[in-house]
Amino acid sequence: MRAQQSHESQESNGQERGTARRALLGAAVLGAGGAVLGLPGTARADERHGGGGYQSLPKPTVIGHRGASGYRPEHTFGSYQLALDLGADVVEAGDLVPTKDGHLVCRHEPEIGGTTDVSAHPEFAGRKTTKTLDGVAVTGWFTEDFTLAELKTLRAVERIPANRPHNTLYDGRWEIPTFEEVLRWQDEQTRKRGKQVWIYPETKHPTYFRKLGLGLEERVAGLLRKYGKDKKNSPVILQSFEPSSIQRLNKLVGNPLVVLLSAASSRPWDFVEAGDPRTVADLVTPQGLAEIASYAQGIGPTLDLVIPKDASGSLLTPTTLVDDAHDAGLILHPYTMRNENPFLPANFRKGTDPTAYGDVFGAFKTYFATGVDGVFSDNADTAVLARADFVNG
Repeated sequence: MRAQQSHESQESNGQERGTARRALLGAAVLGAGGAVLGLPGTARADERHGGGGYQSLPKPTVIGHRGASGYRPEHTFGSYQLALDLGADVVEAGDLVPTKDGHLVCRHEPEIGGTTDVSAHPEFAGRKTTKTLDGVAVTGWFTEDFTLAELKTLRAVERIPANRPHNTLYDGRWEIPTFEEVLRWQDEQTRKRGKQVWIYPETKHPTYFRKLGLGLEERVAGLLRKYGKDKKNSPVILQSFEPSSIQRLNKLVGNPLVVLLSAASSRPWDFVEAGDPRTVADLVTPQGLAEIASYAQGIGPTLDLVIPKDASGSLLTPTTLVDDAHDAGLILHPYTMRNENPFLPANFRKGTDPTAYGDVFGAFKTYFATGVDGVFSDNADTAVLARADFVNG
């Protein structure tokens, strides 16, 4: 499934591609891009994925996580729209999962019991089931057991009402968007706002769905081609937690690609299925990052890979990940900044109220100071203000 290289050729290719990507990212990210624009290999690296225009985005880039999910139920047009209104540079629209009849829809997970009102639909009571999803038993309702027409009868609800009770005001207001609708919405918003709107979709559980005959990458590529958004300059960044999904997309489209990275001790599920013993800790070594740079332009690490926490949840000293990734020619868009106390490092919380905001600006300043190129945030307006503080401070 994954392209394999000898250690020697991997190092050589990683260095060549890393040089090219550093040139493309330019001084705004790495401070030395212009000096290497003419080096051999630059044109080849630029051939299919050469920056895709993403290097022109403001730094640090503010990415609306599932839209403006701090204020509206996630992965709805209400959430996406508000993210743009609040100043997000890019909107994560959306997490892509398939329907029974092969359409791509935007849901955080294929199990939709917690993000829709499906449990209130007696006609679908018999669809509730337990499945093994990436090795974990999950009970609920799954998108792959519904046709698109059936899913369109459901409405979105707030996923974490205990932390965001005010968002429940909007329960039932919006339906589940399809990826095709998102691509049309992107064009419409670009026209209305007079500036290019960017999106950042993710392939969810691609190995799981491929086994079901519902491969995601070909469907994503087909829709991007249909709307003329499959090129290196297209305003669509693609991401996945499974490196093989990104490698597959690398062969199908020219869009900039990002490998998402979970906890250091975890293993991507495609590695588990393929018997690859490596963990995320192996992927964030210089060698692992060089391999990623051979087929992707960036990584999306969990914030803990940038600055780990101690046993109490307070921040420790930053790792070398930012410098190591930049040395490999990769950008970093870590996830996820949220305003509420439980989601912040312990030393930035204010009290114990799970719905109250902590010292979010202090946390943003600390993460921005590591040199990350952007961040996913549920609260784009907060992130935009924090960036202004950081850039102008």
